[in-house]
Amino acid sequence: MSRFFNTEGPVSSKKHYCLPALARVELAEIESLIDREKYFVLHAPRQTGKTTCLLALRDHLNREAKLFCVYANLEVAQGAREDIQMGLSLILREIARRASNEGDPAAERIRRDMESEGAVITSLTDFLAQWCAELKKPLVLLLDEIDSLVGDMLIMVLRHLRAGYDQRPVRFPQSVLLCGVRDVRDYRLRINAGKEVITGGSAFNIKAKSLRLDDFTREDLEVLYGQHTEETAQRFEPEAVQLAWDLTRGQPWLTNALAYEVCFETPEGRDRTRAVTAAMLLAAKEALILRRVTHLHQLADKLREERVRGVIEPMLRGEDLERQVSPDDVEYVMDLGLARRGPAGLEIANPIYREVIPRELTWLQEINLESRIQPAWYVAPDGRLDMEKLLAAFQSFFREHSEHWVERFDYKEAGPQLLLQAYLHRVVNHGGRIEREYGLGRGRTDLLVVWPRKGSDEGREQRAVIELKVLRGDLEKALQLGLEQTLEYQDRTASPEAHLVIFDRRPERSWAEKLYRRVEDRGGRKVVVWGM
Repeated sequence: MSRFFNTEGPVSSKKHYCLPALARVELAEIESLIDREKYFVLHAPRQTGKTTCLLALRDHLNREAKLFCVYANLEVAQGAREDIQMGLSLILREIARRASNEGDPAAERIRRDMESEGAVITSLTDFLAQWCAELKKPLVLLLDEIDSLVGDMLIMVLRHLRAGYDQRPVRFPQSVLLCGVRDVRDYRLRINAGKEVITGGSAFNIKAKSLRLDDFTREDLEVLYGQHTEETAQRFEPEAVQLAWDLTRGQPWLTNALAYEVCFETPEGRDRTRAVTAAMLLAAKEALILRRVTHLHQLADKLREERVRGVIEPMLRGEDLERQVSPDDVEYVMDLGLARRGPAGLEIANPIYREVIPRELTWLQEINLESRIQPAWYVAPDGRLDMEKLLAAFQSFFREHSEHWVERFDYKEAGPQLLLQAYLHRVVNHGGRIEREYGLGRGRTDLLVVWPRKGSDEGREQRAVIELKVLRGDLEKALQLGLEQTLEYQDRTASPEAHLVIFDRRPERSWAEKLYRRVEDRGGRKVVVWGM
């Protein structure tokens, strides 16, 4: 069977196109930490290859035969939640089972003896101490999914690891690597009914270092896609490779999922005589988003957390972070993989996530709009999308319904922008697409509507930019700045049509004052301005 692009679980080089797992981490640094008997953390967003790297590290260390390395996945105890006795029992079983798989039966014997004596609740430290005392080599423990544990369960595991730290390497693991989505500093733990918070850092203050598993580089993406070409002779056109990089920015799951969707799910992509084109990748991207695949849905589910909302909502509005947002909240959103530090500051991690976020926040509103909006109403006889008719209809809808519709959004401060995007989606999703640019301090949200042409213009695209601004202060100043920004975005996207939407949220203003349509001419270039 030929290899394929993997999107579920650890990578196998026999089954999947892949990069050398240990080439993605600083192996020399990890080996140095282990040699110096350090306890440390490896973290990265979900589905970036953490488990694959840990399994490869385990095999590498055991091949060298100086240490005994065991990998264990602590997610087995997630269902136990606050039942510490059950949770610790499951963790010990998992560690002992994995040790047996690596050729050491002593851990299972020790576990059985301790469990029969009823010493489970305080047994993790003692279990590791007894086991390490019997081992002929120092133990290295790789604990995956550590942050799947919650509350007292997580506190217990962290503190028991800390309790035996001074006995290493003879009667405790020489080195422990904790792996999860978040850094240990962000394990926020509720320790009593009053919801007092401590952090994982205080329960595990023996941590020497936090390492992060990075996304693919552009070269990594080319190597991965090149393996498919070598084995099937199906090539990726240069424009397709560039687009894949532009859309994913090297996020490992997205990189694999796009290629799998194109090459293994679509009829044209399964034809190995056809090259993969940029158009095929765009269609694959849209299919993944519309299916709300697990990776994207899980990521978007985090948007409901208050800490995430505090960072993402100002980005959707194009404004600055509020005072109550802490540095830990920003780091948390970055650890989740939702945002990154870019050349212009904090930004959404990649264009696919930039599209998924508002779509997830508006999907219920889109469903509610289905009975009110028929896409065919806005398609002209020549197949063009009538943007003026569409925005005029939204203007009327916004006047009549905005007050209670905006309240339905979790992100109410960004409600006007999100409502317009939901309205546009109801129409544009039937054949076209919307590309977005937004971020902290930009002062606006940029939308690019792309609509395929029919008839004699088939194969060509209609392109229109829509600039969204919320009025802060003087209207004329906002208008002049908005026009400059709209024209700059129009130039950058080579779009013949441009619209500027200004939302006036001042409660003292009447709808008669807020609603208008005017055409502004700047050097022979027309921008239609819509007041709302």
